[in-house]
Amino acid sequence: MSKQQWQIPATEGHGFQLKKGQVIRVTDVEGEQVADFVAYREDDISERLDPSVTMDALHAMKVKPGDMIYSNKYTPMLTIIRDTVGQHDWINSACRPEMYELLYNKRDHTSCYMNLNAALAPFEIPAPDQHYPFNIFMNTIIQPSGQISVEKPLSKAGDYIELRAEMDLVVAISACPCAESLCNGYKCTPIRVDII
Repeated sequence: MSKQQWQIPATEGHGFQLKKGQVIRVTDVEGEQVADFVAYREDDISERLDPSVTMDALHAMKVKPGDMIYSNKYTPMLTIIRDTVGQHDWINSACRPEMYELLYNKRDHTSCYMNLNAALAPFEIPAPDQHYPFNIFMNTIIQPSGQISVEKPLSKAGDYIELRAEMDLVVAISACPCAESLCNGYKCTPIRVDII
């Protein structure tokens, strides 16, 4: 397979196929930008990447090279090959218009939920009630008190994570459009995707 590359513009999303054995590299082009990542089994879209199952299977909230990312059916979907950041998020659902209205009093805001729906539509994957992504580069801190805060990503320009597909997948990524908080360092920037 030949190498493919896309640059996902700030605040937008993109979808593509990833064949078993292919490696996807997700790169933070300018630094401090979250990429919401979802994946579906190509031949059975009832099977999808599942953050809670992944945490259950790994007994961890942090992932490292060599770890698997699991589906809702406890099947390995992807393996982490390389990771130059080491801080990502598994607990936050995709931002959506209602979130911006509640937290920031902004109506009809662009969102990862809408970006992912649009990116998956060409593959005839219907919009779910919500997306529960692997939030690449997102820096969520859980305090001993139980308080949760989303801090500035640790990723710098050129940082990346590489994942190998363990089955044929449809993948969608949203360059998170939240400029209202530290989530993306108050500024939305592009995400580069390479399939090697």
